[in-house]
Amino acid sequence: MIVEKDKIRIKLEDLLKSHPDGLTITEIMHKTGLARHTVLARLHALIGEGKVEVRKINMAKLHKWIFGGESSEKEQKDKTEQGERVKLVPISQENLIKMSQKQREEYRDKKAKAKAKAIDMATIRAEIDAELRGRKIKSHEAEIKEQRAPILHIVNNFKQKNGGKVLEHIKTGIPGFDDLLDKGIPKGYSVLVAGGAGSGKTILCLQTLINKAQEGKKCFYMSFEESEERLIEHMEGFGWNPRELIKKGNLKLQRINPFDITRNVDALLAKQKGELLIDIDPIILPREFKPDFVAIDSLTAIASAFTGKEDSYRIYIEQLFRFFENLGSTNFLVTETKQIPEIFSQTGVEEFLADGVIVFYNFKRGDVREKGIEVLKMRGENHQKKIVAVTITDSGITVYPDQEVFSGI
Repeated sequence: MIVEKDKIRIKLEDLLKSHPDGLTITEIMHKTGLARHTVLARLHALIGEGKVEVRKINMAKLHKWIFGGESSEKEQKDKTEQGERVKLVPISQENLIKMSQKQREEYRDKKAKAKAKAIDMATIRAEIDAELRGRKIKSHEAEIKEQRAPILHIVNNFKQKNGGKVLEHIKTGIPGFDDLLDKGIPKGYSVLVAGGAGSGKTILCLQTLINKAQEGKKCFYMSFEESEERLIEHMEGFGWNPRELIKKGNLKLQRINPFDITRNVDALLAKQKGELLIDIDPIILPREFKPDFVAIDSLTAIASAFTGKEDSYRIYIEQLFRFFENLGSTNFLVTETKQIPEIFSQTGVEEFLADGVIVFYNFKRGDVREKGIEVLKMRGENHQKKIVAVTITDSGITVYPDQEVFSGI
């Protein structure tokens, strides 16, 4: 077993070495024939060893082999020049949707409040340095604290949405995770699941949907990278029974090209200029199938397809959340971040529209990588405010609510 893993790893190293411009995860999957979770695990190990770096070029994440342990001067120059060549082209004026007077006032009010509450990172760093010098926190805790400051700043300024209504709550069925919440996730909420590559985001979503489908709920999983068959194989690797649930009609998997969404949105924006809303469903559900639970993997992939059309993407995201609200389903929206996230959404729109945020962490303590998970926000709900240990086992994700990875937040 160890020999086989080593063979795969060597092939992946050789593949990256032979592509100095870098490869995306999808390209690596196609060239090696490996499942996504296997590729992510291998890449995570190589990144941790400092042999592979991740660069973001035109919204795509390229994994590049670092020759000699660090990028050459030419690579750094090419990277800088590439960054300078990338220009964001906003959507043309005639394609912008007109806002009502009330919407314009709300938008200006939101921007003014955000500006007034702008975070002062210099002050925060000074406070962290003082704690570090006073030995109140350790060096790795200081790093986490600094990187999480922008997230906490945004979360602390979220407004409550439920207006004091009594909500029905759901349990994910993931061992240990539900103990992080007093009651569970409110039914009908849309929750961001943020984290770095290989941290466990996809598994958390799939595991939750499998558990709910086994309870007889209708569950829909939309992927923008992996095919339906790969997702099935992924789930079967954990000993789950997706084929049986699909046959019963409780679980639906669908792969969509994110550029199909871009083309539809652009066409309708051009056609319906002057209209308040575009007339398009942001996701197409299977016929006569109304899901109780939906997972989108990932918003980052959708955003990549809208490169240079950020206004169109924001319009699409707002319509997506509105669609979920009308549908009444409970939704999990995956977003790709750094291993220790500094932000947890692509544009900032998502974080204001989402009802909850679950964050995965993957940070280093010496030579050891440690995984953590946190319910960073669940609007109107009591939850544990700490990062706790999480592992990925042969049967899926297990969370250890009493085993703190970091709590000084």
